[in-house]
Amino acid sequence: MITLYTWTTPNGRKISIALEEMGLAYQVTPIDLSNNAQFTPEFLAIGANNKIPAIIDHDTPDGPLSLFESGAILVYLAEKSGKFLPASGAARALTLQWLFWQMAGVGPIFGQLFYFATRAPERLPAAIARFQDEAIRLLGVMEKQLTAQAFLAGADYTIADMATYPWLAVALPALRGLAGEAMPSTPAIDRWLTTLAARPAVQTGMAIPKL
Repeated sequence: MITLYTWTTPNGRKISIALEEMGLAYQVTPIDLSNNAQFTPEFLAIGANNKIPAIIDHDTPDGPLSLFESGAILVYLAEKSGKFLPASGAARALTLQWLFWQMAGVGPIFGQLFYFATRAPERLPAAIARFQDEAIRLLGVMEKQLTAQAFLAGADYTIADMATYPWLAVALPALRGLAGEAMPSTPAIDRWLTTLAARPAVQTGMAIPKL
């Protein structure tokens, strides 16, 4: 059994989608970020970086294993289940490439953009423009890839798609509203979003935690 510590954020939903797709048994412990539950000593013992998601795998040969960082968790779960991450070769390298692209680019850039555009106590036009331009550039990278391939790493659905979908599902409509005429069309991304949204495991994972 795996315990998932999560909240209603794109990073948390990466892992609930993966657990559903992989058919792994798990239970959910919500960590209410609005009440700073991620800073409690109890959660710190599991997620040393004070951020969700985190997991405990209670069924390892060496005893319970705690992990934080969504990318590391996705790789671990894929290797545990033997699904959605090729074991070796170019296909594995390409999957990890696009997973790290999401981790280093899409998550941080979109997160900063919407902080400065919607939540910051003072609007800073230079910060908003910087992160909006980079978000649009990242969408261009993704659009080009998905024009040539069905999924981010190629012909097969992988953990790279699971990592990216929760961010794009929320951020793309918001970015269209923010960027206005500066926003390019994204037919390949739209096709990819529709394909993933139809998957039952994605639908279930996006509704976790149930509040």
